[in-house]
Amino acid sequence: MSAEQKLTLADMMQPMAMEAIYMPIGGLDREITSTDINRPALQLVGFFDYFDETRIQVLGMVEHTYLDKQDPEERRKILDRFFSFKFPALVITRSMDCHPEVLEVAEKYKVPVLRSSMHTAQFVSGAIFFLNDRLGPQLTMHGVLVEVYGEGILLTGESGVGKSETAIELVKRGHRLIADDAVVVKRVTSTTLKGTAPSNIQYFIELRGIGIINARKIFGIGAVKEEAIIDMEIHLENWDQNKIYDRLGMDTHYTNILDVDVPTLTIPVKPGRNLAIIIEVAAMNNRQKRLGYNAADEINKLILGIAEDD
Repeated sequence: MSAEQKLTLADMMQPMAMEAIYMPIGGLDREITSTDINRPALQLVGFFDYFDETRIQVLGMVEHTYLDKQDPEERRKILDRFFSFKFPALVITRSMDCHPEVLEVAEKYKVPVLRSSMHTAQFVSGAIFFLNDRLGPQLTMHGVLVEVYGEGILLTGESGVGKSETAIELVKRGHRLIADDAVVVKRVTSTTLKGTAPSNIQYFIELRGIGIINARKIFGIGAVKEEAIIDMEIHLENWDQNKIYDRLGMDTHYTNILDVDVPTLTIPVKPGRNLAIIIEVAAMNNRQKRLGYNAADEINKLILGIAEDD
């Protein structure tokens, strides 16, 4: 995890709508390092093998009811061992009341106790998504990110190949710019990448011969977007007469970015080619493939059918 991805408990309070029941001095500055959340059912019955004390712990209805059934002395004993691991925080969901023994032991070990009105499953799924979004692996790539017909398209290629000019043409055609020149790519799930612009160059785009422009100021708020899921990569390269380019699209090629395979096309660039229209078609075709339709497969079946009839 890079320094830019540092996350503290204070950073989670408002986005996850949590209130503090007990907050020790310096508790809000506790660093969160794990993207996982734990419901400590097994730990409350004394099983601590493989217990990860770096995770935020969540008490839901099941755990709360189990503690309710214990007498105060047994409850204190269970909680004392549990809190001795000094995990980042305990969150009680469903706005449930906090047992006095929880506060007593939390104060002993200086562990923050928080409360959420959300149902447990809702809180856990939301917290995991939030943590992955903030702490997931990330890198900065040279390229342009645009959203075309709802598809996040990462344009890559050598400097001067026409990525920014193509992005401007797409914006003029009603699509949206996310990032130019540098794209911060973050893995938010095992199969999903999200792209954003570095904050200091957000909405700016460089056009050779003109200079730096602000796409938001020139084209309006509807022409830009803060972030987008990356659905495919389109690599632009100068036309090579000696290279054979894919003309059928039978095979899908992928680029591995942060251990996620992203569908990739290579589009040759030469005078007279309208790259914006080509990218629009590529975006729509990629969506069709994801929905189960592949034109190349269909024409292949038609050709095979004709051959069999002959």
